[in-house]
Amino acid sequence: MDPNRGNDPNKSQKPDGNQPRNNYFTPLMIALALVLVFSWVMNMVESSQYTQTTYSDFLEAKAAGQLAEVEFQTDRVVYMTKEEAAKPPSQQKACYTGLPDGGDWAAMSEELAAQGVTVNEKIVEDNSFIMMILSYVIMIGGLFFVMNLLTKRMGGDGMMGGFGKSKAKVYMEKQTGVTFKDVAGQDEAKESLQEIIDFLHNPQKYTAIGAKLPKGALLVGSPGTGKTLLAKAVAGEADVPFFSISGSDFVEMFVGMGASRVRDLFQQAAKVAPCIIFIDEIDAVGRSRDNRFGSNSEQEQTLNQLLSEIDGFESSKGIVCLAATNRPEILDKALLRPGRFDRRIIVDRPNLQGRLDTLKVHTRKIRLSEDVDLRKIAQATAGAVGADLANLVNEAALRAVRHGRQAVNQEDLMVSFETVIAGTEKKNTVLTDMEKRLVAYHEVGHALVAALEKHAQPVSKITIVPHTSGALGYTMQMPEEEKFLNTADELRTELRTLVGGRAAEQVVFGVQTTGAANDIHRATALARNMVTQYGMSEKFGLMSTASVQNQYLDGQAYMDCAQSTAAEVDSEVKKILETAYEDAKRILRENRGLLDEISEFLLVKETITGDELMAYIQADQKKLESSAQESEEAKPEE
Repeated sequence: MDPNRGNDPNKSQKPDGNQPRNNYFTPLMIALALVLVFSWVMNMVESSQYTQTTYSDFLEAKAAGQLAEVEFQTDRVVYMTKEEAAKPPSQQKACYTGLPDGGDWAAMSEELAAQGVTVNEKIVEDNSFIMMILSYVIMIGGLFFVMNLLTKRMGGDGMMGGFGKSKAKVYMEKQTGVTFKDVAGQDEAKESLQEIIDFLHNPQKYTAIGAKLPKGALLVGSPGTGKTLLAKAVAGEADVPFFSISGSDFVEMFVGMGASRVRDLFQQAAKVAPCIIFIDEIDAVGRSRDNRFGSNSEQEQTLNQLLSEIDGFESSKGIVCLAATNRPEILDKALLRPGRFDRRIIVDRPNLQGRLDTLKVHTRKIRLSEDVDLRKIAQATAGAVGADLANLVNEAALRAVRHGRQAVNQEDLMVSFETVIAGTEKKNTVLTDMEKRLVAYHEVGHALVAALEKHAQPVSKITIVPHTSGALGYTMQMPEEEKFLNTADELRTELRTLVGGRAAEQVVFGVQTTGAANDIHRATALARNMVTQYGMSEKFGLMSTASVQNQYLDGQAYMDCAQSTAAEVDSEVKKILETAYEDAKRILRENRGLLDEISEFLLVKETITGDELMAYIQADQKKLESSAQESEEAKPEE
């Protein structure tokens, strides 16, 4: 198999490699049609200005002296009666009739002039017919030039300038420059796709035992997880043509054009099989046809054509359809049935090892200093996708350049991570002394509750420097290990940590500020999930009262219960939040001295690390142990 087949950028993207022929028929037909329509409209407009009569009617009006104006033309006479001439100009309407041969028009003109009639002669010259034909030729030629230029710009040959032609691009290994070595953290997805590539390379190995490759595979995952990158990696690994097109490219303003593009795409693919067809964002064309999501005749025609084309080829021919989406729940069931896109490949958010491998991929071309520890960055970025990690590495490289360094260090990576979650520092924001103290106690309230709890994630940083995200400060917690399950105790600890900032404001100052808005929002969402999805409330037990939609987008849960039950859910959520709030206040009251001491230290330094926080807590614990020991020794012996 020739690896360079269809890979010459100087050739047409047609499968046979021939140069496209210049198609002059379509623009010529469009130009002729426009000229004919223009002539018809002009004749209609001109006819609406005159009333056709007979020559006898003209002679009767002349004999009765009713003529006001007469104009003799080459093939007819146009006249206006005195009755029409007396009307306003906008309401006047002239009459016309044909001229018989052999008439003495000069004598008739003199006779009409003697009656006071205005007479005009508009005799067209002998070459008028030639001039009319020439004007039409010039008009058609000009329109042909314009339409030919437009059709070339809109897609070259094909119907209506390429409207019905597929916009698929043929990607080969030299064009994509991406292989599976460039994709990390998606080992399961790579394994499934590797099987497809192996089938295209060695089909006899599978057909020998009667195995058939699925016609289609659907890549499903959140935005930024690398679905399109995986498809390009398939193009780099497979030694076959790779057709890539977006689902929105099938959607056109003309009904039927989407279906025509589907047909053309599969016709191209059939000529160069074995090959791979990749449809990105297939939900744009594969949306369910039921009434719940609305109806669109063009989209339905395109989907029907796509289903028909998938059914029309055999997998033994070596045509494989790949598609990507982050909204699988809205896809039409006919698209997902066995025999079509029957294999679903989940492209999930990477785990700790996956994030570490992804960071290694993105830092291959980045000059790193010796102090860089990518594992710590991977631990801090739990839940991040490949696109987030690529952006983080790029921001770190930009920061290193801004500071005049030749290599990226660990600080650059950590600051870039903080920039992604909180924005850059706002150096010109000046807080009053009271606001600064409120922010300091608020953040230390978060950190202290987390540090004193058993199931909380360790605090890595506390700052009261304002950032562009709107936060006047933040507390960063960094997990020590990757976790995929959370116990009810861990979630309740997280709730106490989230409301710890508001609790500190209340305990120390007796006030409530707007700085806790984001904390309250996150705590409410977590408490609601505990009640509606996780079965962690005493009142509802294992009952689920909400369902998640758009799992790979926002993942928002919608209530799936009666209104009275939803009201009870709200009451249960409020109860859980109040319990967490009271527990947080109790912890801070019991450690009020520690809260004041750390807050004063934070006011001076503005940013402290988790180690400095733990040093204060450990010192306080030693004091308590020492005091308890002294009290025990001071007790009188009985």
